[in-house]
Amino acid sequence: MSQDNLLRLKSPSGTMVYTRKNKKKLANVKLSLKKFDKKLRKRAVFKEVKK
Repeated sequence: MSQDNLLRLKSPSGTMVYTRKNKKKLANVKLSLKKFDKKLRKRAVFKEVKK
């Protein structure tokens, strides 16, 4: 995978980070996904952060 297309999604607790491949047409929009956070033991909104 090219490093240009990778995104980092950080949990609200700040302990977990997901890495995801980005699509070019979504480049100007900050991505947020609802994923499971092991530390909080529930689903949380992971938001895009700087690399």
